[in-house]
This record gives sequence, C-alpha cells and structure tokens, in this order.
Amino acid sequence: MLKTLLPFGLLLAGQCASAQTLERELGAFDLKLATTPTRSMAQGLISPSGSGSFHGGLDLTHESGFYFGQYAPSMGATSSTALEVDSYMGFKKPFDKTLGYEVGMIRYSYPDTSQLDTHELYAGLRLSQSRIGAAFSNDVGRRDSTLFVDFGAIEELGLGVRVQYANHQFDRPQEVTDGGMISAFNDWSLKLSRPWLGIDMNLIYSGSSLTGSDCSVYSGHNPQCEGMVTLKAVRSFF
Repeated sequence: MLKTLLPFGLLLAGQCASAQTLERELGAFDLKLATTPTRSMAQGLISPSGSGSFHGGLDLTHESGFYFGQYAPSMGATSSTALEVDSYMGFKKPFDKTLGYEVGMIRYSYPDTSQLDTHELYAGLRLSQSRIGAAFSNDVGRRDSTLFVDFGAIEELGLGVRVQYANHQFDRPQEVTDGGMISAFNDWSLKLSRPWLGIDMNLIYSGSSLTGSDCSVYSGHNPQCEGMVTLKAVRSFF
C-alpha cells in the first residue's frame, strides 16, 4: 500500500503553492501531504537532502495512534542525485498532554540504484515540548545506533535546540588510506534554529571521532567527517 501512496506526496512537493502542509480527515484517519517530514520521531531520522532538492511525502494517522507514510528526501531530479524513498510505520500514544511515547520502523530504499534497502527501528518519549529518541539499524556489514534530543523552542533563548549522537560499528575493520584499520566511529551534531521574517535560520555544528586519513571510511549522519559549522537559511514557498 505504501508504494501506491508515494506519487501523491511527490505531487504535493511539485504543485502545491498555498501551504507547506496540507491536512485532511478521511474517516478515522488524518492525512497530511507535506514538503517536510511530519512524523515526530521519524522526523529526527528523515531529513530533506541538500538545499534546492525536490522532496515531499505523505502521512496517514489512525485515531488509535497507528500511522504509516512515505517521504522522498530526494527525487533524483538531477544527475548528481538519486531517488530515495523512506517508508515508515509505527504507533504513537499520549499518556496525557505532557507525556507520550512512540515506536516504529523506517525502510530506506533506492529504486534507481543497486544499493540494498536498509531498515531502522526507533522509539522515543515526548516530555512537554521536548522529544528524546533512539534508533538502531543492523544492516549488511555494519550496525548503527543513534540518540537524539530535540528540546523544541526554548522561549528563554528564543531558539530551537536539537542534539544528536551516533555510534557506527563495522562487522569487519575497514582499511584507511594510510594502512590503518577502523572498526567503529562516532559522530554528533548540534543544531540551533530560529524563524526570522518567514525564513528558518539554522546554525549547525557537526563532527566525528575520525580525523585526517581515517575520514576515508566515514559514512555517518553528517555531510562531512571532520568538524564543520554550517549556517543554513530555508524559505518554504508552499
């Protein structure tokens, strides 16, 4: 069923010009079509690719708390990008207005390449406006564990704060360019965000435990192996 839903999400990304997220009620389901991930815990693991990419997705939530959806971080519309489809399903339940939990699974697939599909399990807690999440994947040749904390908008600072830390382990040590061997590495990121005149301003610091020639085996969450500070401004036109 998920595969049949994807074109509608992609259609939104290309044609909707009035809102970033379109919401409708379909009986016992809530439907969302959006150009950014709408699912709270999955949003911590699914993110749009580089700026200027063509992306969108769909999310269906049942009144019981069960949900499923798809998101395409990249449509592969240019020669330098490939189509990626992230399908997810899970269950989200609030205990009250300030506390709740969520569990689910994401499947990352790459239809236009020979890259194997991968799966990731995730779970998390919501504490008021903050989210604490963890994810684990056991893919071919490696295991990845991720922990992230999203504090939401902190009024005292006027900023949104999100921290992520991950551990990546290879089943077999990987040889680096200087002849050394790497069996595991960590990476992390800190994101500060604030809306300004309709623009989402983001200051991101990222880094990893690898440096120099060891970076030849880096394959973590960050766009670059060694420490990097990025200032990103995003404006949604629909």
